[in-house]
Amino acid sequence: MKKFLAILIALCMVAAVAACGGNDAPAATPAPAEDPPATTEDPAATEDPPAPPPADGAIRADVFWYTYADTFMASVREDMMAMEAEFPNLSLTHHDSMDNQATQLEQIDTAVIQGTDLLIVNIVDTAAEDVAMNIVDIARGADVPIIFFNREVTDAVIESYDAAAFIGTWAPEAGEFQGMAIANFLLDGDNIDIFDVDGDGEIKYIMLRGEHGNPEAFYRTLLSVETANAMLTGSGVQLVPSAANETSTMYDDDGISNYFLYANWSAAEAHTLVSTALSAHDPTAGDIELVIANNDDAALGAISALQENGFNTGDGPKVPVFGVDATEVAQIAILAGEMTGTVKQDGTGMARAVLELGDNIANGEHLMANTEYHNIDPGIAKIRIPHAIVG
Repeated sequence: MKKFLAILIALCMVAAVAACGGNDAPAATPAPAEDPPATTEDPAATEDPPAPPPADGAIRADVFWYTYADTFMASVREDMMAMEAEFPNLSLTHHDSMDNQATQLEQIDTAVIQGTDLLIVNIVDTAAEDVAMNIVDIARGADVPIIFFNREVTDAVIESYDAAAFIGTWAPEAGEFQGMAIANFLLDGDNIDIFDVDGDGEIKYIMLRGEHGNPEAFYRTLLSVETANAMLTGSGVQLVPSAANETSTMYDDDGISNYFLYANWSAAEAHTLVSTALSAHDPTAGDIELVIANNDDAALGAISALQENGFNTGDGPKVPVFGVDATEVAQIAILAGEMTGTVKQDGTGMARAVLELGDNIANGEHLMANTEYHNIDPGIAKIRIPHAIVG
């Protein structure tokens, strides 16, 4: 009898623990050594409430965001959630991977175990092809289609599975458009005379780069300057890196080392970098004459540092600042005269394309059905959402 009671009590304890679960957030994963110290906040608290069971005929689609903290990706998520009613055959469940690849992998594993019908992945680690291949292996093993979006994976990853696709922008285009915006601004009216502060024929810039190994960051860093300088040929000025770019640890990166500071898409990191740069380099003496940021969050962080030093307040001295994304807050800063320009990354178009591909799966069609009107890479399931200059 005692043995029977012990077994019964143990079973009740197991059932009680299981009843306290309720969402798919993974156990806390130790942060890599280079990351900030982990907080004590429960990771599950950052998850959206679990989605209700899919309606009759609807499929479950799990969406994994590399982080909820990214302003542009937050706008894409809002667009996707707002459009979901237009796609009644899809039931979306959203997950915050908190910029941690191990967390995202656990979330994907859990979704597959729980019977997801579609994986939609904004991958955390863009530098390691084997991570994306691992995710595809999970999808293939469960016979579940997968859509990668925004943060690009290689052609080899997409080609490895006939139910895989990527939706995003064409990475070089953002850099080219940003360079065009910079050149057009400088060539307008007397701007060369105004912003070549020391009149030496050099527009000295700070470059705020996204993460190491990210193709979007690489092309924006490289092509913004190359494109602008090509357009400025014969104007009497060229863009050159400011000595302020050397105020932070530099990394070699395919021939463009020492031309940038790593802001990692972050307004806070950009603010710190630019504040440090301004403490040793004076824009009024021509030490810093331009700020180029790989994204709007970094651009806005730079602007806050400039404003603390009396620049870009809407009146008085100004250092032109350019970003990428055309977030709502960036567009407000442009209208206020605090920011100079940005490049629109069409989050709404991206969100709709993701849902359209998901709807194909819900309707029993191939992932890439009904996509003839999209810009698609020849011979591979990659859809490109076009950019546009704003400012």
